[in-house]
Amino acid sequence: MGQMLSSLLHLQSIERRLATVRGRLNVRKNAVAAQQRKIDKLKGDFDGLHERMMSLRKEGDQCELDLRQREEKVTQLRGALNTAKTNKEYAAILTQINTLKADNARYEEQALKSFQEADTLKVEADRIQQEVASEEQRLDEVSQASAEEIRKLDAMLGELQQQRSNAAGEVPRESLALFERINANVDGDAMAPLEVHGDKPPYSYICGGCFMSLNAEHANALRSRDEIRTCDSCGRILYMEDDPAATNSR
Repeated sequence: MGQMLSSLLHLQSIERRLATVRGRLNVRKNAVAAQQRKIDKLKGDFDGLHERMMSLRKEGDQCELDLRQREEKVTQLRGALNTAKTNKEYAAILTQINTLKADNARYEEQALKSFQEADTLKVEADRIQQEVASEEQRLDEVSQASAEEIRKLDAMLGELQQQRSNAAGEVPRESLALFERINANVDGDAMAPLEVHGDKPPYSYICGGCFMSLNAEHANALRSRDEIRTCDSCGRILYMEDDPAATNSR
């Protein structure tokens, strides 16, 4: 393999390491954000439960207030029974009392139902509060671990970027420009080995990037010249090892 292709291959190896470090950085940074989103969702769930719980308690309190007022009305009507002057007046008051008592039972039932549902929601809200506290502690742990790891990865990234700059300086400008255009589309895999298949001639040739067939012209050119040859299918820059047998699949 010629000097130019060797320099490009070295550059690609650095690109791959850069992609790996950047991926690890994203994972670490996303871990903190994901944990925070989890906490925010739990807090949102708690707020919704708490709001509903308070609404139910308010509803139950109102039912109890209405019930007391209606019971006072029943007491007043019972007193009025004693002063009724006619059977018709007596019957009308008694009907009113019975109607209020029937309604009061519904008010009492609704108040009890509201308080019971509020108590159920409180149990769930308390559980979520405990989960929030646990997840916030977990967030502190994730943040501390991520901060240390991010510092290390940032240092690695800086070192690799310097290595890439040095390696890029070893590549002719036009070749580097082509490499970078291809690399932008394939994320660190701008080059692919030209694989030789078969035990004896005529060999078949395959791009190690997209696994599509290649003609022998590419192999002949790479064996004799230090030039850029690109895959007819995926456009990656092709290279061959110094010993063709190293890429020979048997």
